[in-house]
Order: sequence, then C-alpha cells, then structure tokens
Amino acid sequence: MSYLYDTDVVTWSEQQGALLRRRAAGELINDAELDWSNIAEEIESVGQSQIDAVESLLFQAFLHDLKAEAWPLARDASAWRGDARSFRVQARRKYRASMRQKIDLPGLYADALQALPDTMDRQAPLPATTICPVTTIEELLTEP
Repeated sequence: MSYLYDTDVVTWSEQQGALLRRRAAGELINDAELDWSNIAEEIESVGQSQIDAVESLLFQAFLHDLKAEAWPLARDASAWRGDARSFRVQARRKYRASMRQKIDLPGLYADALQALPDTMDRQAPLPATTICPVTTIEELLTEP
C-alpha cells in the first residue's frame, strides 16, 4: 500500500477510504490492506493544513498593515488596511482555540517585515517596529 501512496495518492486515498468505511460498517477486512502509518499521516496533515491556512491569512494581514504603516500617504494605503481587515476576518472564521499554541505570531510578523518591499513608488518605507504589536492571537482577531 505504501508504494501506491507514493505513486498515486488519489487511488490510494479512494481505496483506503473504501476500506475504512467497510470496517466502520462492521465488515471484517484484512488489516494488512490498511496503510495505517500513511492514514495517520494524512489525518494529521488535515489539521496542519488548517493551521497553515490561518497562518497564511495572518501573515497577509500583518503584511498589508505594515505596508499601510510604511507608506501611509500611498494611494493604496486605505485599500491595504481594508485588505488587512479582510484577512483577519477570514482568519477569525477558520481559527480554532486548539491552534493557539501552534501559531507563532512573532514569527509571522517577522516574516511579514522581511516581505515588505524595499521601496514603493520610489519611496523608502517609514520605520516599522520589529516587535510584534500583538501578544495573543485573540487580540489580533478581535474586530477593530
């Protein structure tokens, strides 16, 4: 089964799903057909992908807030602030309390700082604080 997982994960997932449904229905199946280690890995990856989605939205929120702070007179500053709010709203909808200890806000903020452009319309950015402005994810996700 591991070979199929490595070569055709779609077929593997269909076969494993069918086997698990049969087993859940009470049918006795050959346990050797179930690829337990990869099933466990895939289940864990579902949770990680949810965390990754929230982190991506929070990164985008930080980046857009930073752009608006770095270039407050830019034509797009208002749009960046609106985009940041939108990313926080989307993150709030996907966020679950169990993610709290797994999301590195200071790290996301540092990444957003690094992603800032060097210039915008030939203007250097205003200095930004290198310390994450929020201490908890709930603070970040609270509506303004």
